[in-house]
Amino acid sequence: MSKRDYYEILGVAKGASEPEIKKAYRRIAMKNHPDRNPDNKKAEDIFKEATEAYEVLSNKEKKAAYDQYGHAGVDPNGGFGGGGPGGDYGNFSDIFGDVFGDIFSGGGRGGGRGRAGPTRGSDLRYNLDLDLEDAVRGKTVKIKVPTLCACEGCGGSGAKKGAKPATCATCGGHGQVRMSQGFISVQQTCPKCHGRGQVISDPCATCYGQGRVKETKTLSVKVPPGVDTGDRIRLAGEGEAGPDGGPSGDIYVQMNVREHALFQRDGRNLYCEVPISIVDAALGGELEVPTLNGRVKLKVPAETQTGRLFRLKGKGVTSVRGGGPGDLMCRVVLETPVNLGNDQKELFRQLQGSLEGGKHSPRKASWFEGVKKFFDGFTM
Repeated sequence: MSKRDYYEILGVAKGASEPEIKKAYRRIAMKNHPDRNPDNKKAEDIFKEATEAYEVLSNKEKKAAYDQYGHAGVDPNGGFGGGGPGGDYGNFSDIFGDVFGDIFSGGGRGGGRGRAGPTRGSDLRYNLDLDLEDAVRGKTVKIKVPTLCACEGCGGSGAKKGAKPATCATCGGHGQVRMSQGFISVQQTCPKCHGRGQVISDPCATCYGQGRVKETKTLSVKVPPGVDTGDRIRLAGEGEAGPDGGPSGDIYVQMNVREHALFQRDGRNLYCEVPISIVDAALGGELEVPTLNGRVKLKVPAETQTGRLFRLKGKGVTSVRGGGPGDLMCRVVLETPVNLGNDQKELFRQLQGSLEGGKHSPRKASWFEGVKKFFDGFTM
């Protein structure tokens, strides 16, 4: 009886990639697995056929021989390829490792490959609040960070001074144990030593065998000029100490610039609002405005309208990433007089009478003209 084409069995094209072949096999194998289909001869035959096809197509040498010579290229009796399909299902745990791994090992693939080495310590994040002035000019700040440090009593080993960790009897020092269910064999981390390959029979009295103790570090952080909210400074090796003497992680200091009473920052530029009197707005004048480096004079031309934006070149911020300084954008806001006396009110009424007509208020006149046209449209 002639065999079916292996690509046809898995339902993939001849040029299919390894992940596509693996995905196709997993789908067929999960559907027709004997454990899911007891006493189902048809499902068992489909499963065996798919496994045979996958064993060949997942092996580069066998796949090349099959692509060139067909079934004869992988037939152990045919003389072309060594070791035909059907005998060794070594790739089976690889294909099902991520499917059944949770059952045996609590997650992850079963491919434990020997004792795990020292693990790097965790990275930490510290949020540093800064005033705008300090963020612009730069500053050196002292911070206190609670973290896990290597135990000085045992040097991070976890064992009492003079004692040594013993080889784990459960895994024989490999850090991994093999568990089997039927013909599925999966490796998992040793539950006794947790992958270390060693156990501590005489733990350190300071850290109780953990190799690390809680401490609060005091660190000096040099904040460069021009930082902004979201910028980070990395302090290498200042994070948590690694377990079992592993290397320490890092600390990332995250910048957060507080809101300022006068300025709003947008990249390199600063924005501020400058109140202006009705007299200065109408006749023009010279206003004193603040900057981060002192006060400067701003000339306001006559007939300035509220909301107008004035740019002061080079009075902004120099970015930490380099380049020239930005600008200070001053938005003038007309301030209406309050707490007027009777004489002052009368003067305003006289002024209002002299300003009647659209000559002195072109914006107001055009607005009313637009309103009139809008309502005239309803009456047509």
